[in-house]
Amino acid sequence: MTRSAVKPADDGKGAYWSKPVGELFTALGSRPEGLSSGEAAARLASDGPNRIGERRGGTMLGTFVRQFRSSLVLILIFAAIVSAFVGEGSEAAIIGLIVLASCTLGFTQEYSASKAMQALAGRISRKATVLRDGTEVPVPAETIVPGDVVRLSAGNLVPADGVLMEARDFNVSEAALTGETYPVVKSPGLSPPQAQIARRTNAVFTGTSVRSGTATVLVTRTGGHTEYAGIAAAIARSTPETEFARGIRRFGYLMTEIMLVIVLLVFAANLLLHRPLIDSLLFSLALAVGLTPELLPAIISVTLAHGARAMATGGVIVRRLDAIENLGSMDLLCTDKTGTLTEGVIRLDGCKGADGADSADVRLWAILNATLQSGMANPLDEAIGAAKDDADPLSDWEKVDEIPYDFVRKRLSVVVRRKGTAEDLMICKGAVGNVLEACSSVYDGKAEMPFDAARRAAIDDRVRAWSSQGCRVLGLAVRRFPGRSQSEKASYGRESEAEMCFAGFLLFLDPPKAGMAETLKALRERGIAVKVVTGDNRYVAVHLAETVGLGHGNVLTGEELAGMTKEALFGRAPQTDLFVEIDPNQKERIIEALRRRGHVVGYLGDGINDAPALHEADIGISVDGAVDVAREAADMILLKRDLGVLLRGVDDGRRTFANTMKYVSVTTSANFGNMVSMAFASLALPFLPMLAPQILLNNLLSSLPSLAVAGDRVDPEQIERPRRWDIGSIRRFMIRFGLISSLFDFVTFGFLLLVMHAAADAFRTGWFVESLLTQLAIVLVVRTRRSFWKSRPGALLGWLTLAVAVLALLIPYLPGSGWFGFVPLSAATMTGLVAITLLYLGASEATKRRFFSRADRAPAD
Repeated sequence: MTRSAVKPADDGKGAYWSKPVGELFTALGSRPEGLSSGEAAARLASDGPNRIGERRGGTMLGTFVRQFRSSLVLILIFAAIVSAFVGEGSEAAIIGLIVLASCTLGFTQEYSASKAMQALAGRISRKATVLRDGTEVPVPAETIVPGDVVRLSAGNLVPADGVLMEARDFNVSEAALTGETYPVVKSPGLSPPQAQIARRTNAVFTGTSVRSGTATVLVTRTGGHTEYAGIAAAIARSTPETEFARGIRRFGYLMTEIMLVIVLLVFAANLLLHRPLIDSLLFSLALAVGLTPELLPAIISVTLAHGARAMATGGVIVRRLDAIENLGSMDLLCTDKTGTLTEGVIRLDGCKGADGADSADVRLWAILNATLQSGMANPLDEAIGAAKDDADPLSDWEKVDEIPYDFVRKRLSVVVRRKGTAEDLMICKGAVGNVLEACSSVYDGKAEMPFDAARRAAIDDRVRAWSSQGCRVLGLAVRRFPGRSQSEKASYGRESEAEMCFAGFLLFLDPPKAGMAETLKALRERGIAVKVVTGDNRYVAVHLAETVGLGHGNVLTGEELAGMTKEALFGRAPQTDLFVEIDPNQKERIIEALRRRGHVVGYLGDGINDAPALHEADIGISVDGAVDVAREAADMILLKRDLGVLLRGVDDGRRTFANTMKYVSVTTSANFGNMVSMAFASLALPFLPMLAPQILLNNLLSSLPSLAVAGDRVDPEQIERPRRWDIGSIRRFMIRFGLISSLFDFVTFGFLLLVMHAAADAFRTGWFVESLLTQLAIVLVVRTRRSFWKSRPGALLGWLTLAVAVLALLIPYLPGSGWFGFVPLSAATMTGLVAITLLYLGASEATKRRFFSRADRAPAD
């Protein structure tokens, strides 16, 4: 059988899950120790990367072609075709050049943003542990090939389809494929050839996640041949629409409605006035294009990408660009305490017997348990391992078996045997309450005593006292078994964790991070409240909250939460400071309740069971060292688990949002005003107030400075509070400032017609200059809430604005200006136009102050 025999199929011949592992090794040309590096490289070249679909971003040509799919660009192309068809070749050429220039601008911005995001994504690429050349090595998940042997443990995302070679207490969440909520137990063996996905208990699949246990898997299918790829279109979980994306969509609807009304009215009115059909059509289409900020997609892409690069420099990698706005809008952050509020460098502070005295036995047993377990690495085991020294007689012991940790039992057991003896010792450690559930006796330092209510109360008192001092406390218990033969080792299981003897306590310290109180204060000053959601007991959480200055007056335990209805939690959650002793599956309920109360909620998590809460939150945040499931569920990754890094990310997110809204505000108000003016002028004047190519050129030149908005300076007060998209405010802004613009356009009309007695071409040239100058002036005014002379724009924005303003004044006199229908203007005319622009600048500044003063007092729509 050749390797190609194992291929996607639904019949028994291709049902790899029904074949013995040995047969699959032969078919795949592999072996238990895995492939060699050379074999893996050759298969990667022939089979392709382990990736479903093409990487987002596309090719350079694809990005360029995509620019021409815009409805606005198609309108312009239609206008050019109509012009060419009726013999207006020069006008068609001018429109074509403007289309090409606009699309080239959009392409350069979008493509550079796409490449930048791909580079950032590469910094957080997912890895998997495989056997190559007989050695375990981490490799990018995309380089896994059929025949690879992969090691899996709790928290891993399964990187490819395959069959189990061996497994230990292995539970997999297959909700992404089957919709089944509860984890499925997996074990080596054979499944029927016609078994559906949920019945293939010996196989694992791409896109599923490991909840507990360990396993070794032989990869059979990768990339587009996996089960996930086969049904991806049907089961793909759509990403919830962010508030920013929803705002863009509603903004598009607003622009479309206004555009249709103005265009249809102007076109019909010009026909009624017996204007030429083609000129009227081109003029109406140019109005449609002129009203709409056609560079908005490119501006948003480059602004968000600029923000993502700035955040990456500060230690935050963005996985979803549109999540940047949500980070800036966040007003509530939920987080665990370990590694976030604390140093995250946990140390073992004491090993106590059940009587509270130091115990060498408890210390030895804890070290054996922590160093011999082979499941998911965790900081507590690392702290125990760091406490061992050369004097510890670890070499006298050998591992017999293991019962891995899971989130139901909340404990981990390792079975060991002292060399030369025939007795097995089970060492169990975990949350004190969960360990006690498996105990029937207590070792008081001298002998085993029955576990009664009095001894349970004494244990609870000790745990409470240590916790109130900031210690995290684990329990440890032991049980002795007669030695078992090699063939009987597998009989140790969860049922063996019974009738144990409680041996003592392990005390851990994780002090608060230096400067944490100041960081939390800075978050509060930016309008962000912090709530702790932790599995630790209430006493540890309250002690930490007191130390770092967090509120701790209202505490809700997991036990209390379990008895609450959805409505009760909806009322209680916002008033709660600390959520303590929380089970992982309760986190999503907490986030949902807070979001329902109108908060924009961020959730910071890195654990296996944090994925649902990360999905539920408005902004899911994880860390670089998090388990695969959490990293894939997050919108952003912190390269360092530090709220200071997140604080800088919030500031960058708010700057990004502020600059995006600058472009929207500037273009909508200026374009709306110009189009209203043009519509009225086209009806009142015996000639078109501006030719179609002039409108398009005006729109193109006025958009150039906006390309620099992404790097514009943002006033400090604009990042002090969370800001959210407010379509009602944008509508009011557009109308208010648009009408101011129209008012000064009418002043310009009067000046040109009544004072300067301008003919049609001179009128169009003069209004073109004034319209372009006022659009540039409004950029300087509305980019800040301060007086515009008190807020210096970014260097690139300032220079581009100045350059286009100079070009506007020179255009009537440049060679080739006649192609656009421009004529030279007299010095008196130009002086008058500059004076009108300065008056407009002053009126806009006064209007801005009144507008924002009222907006700060009025509720958002």
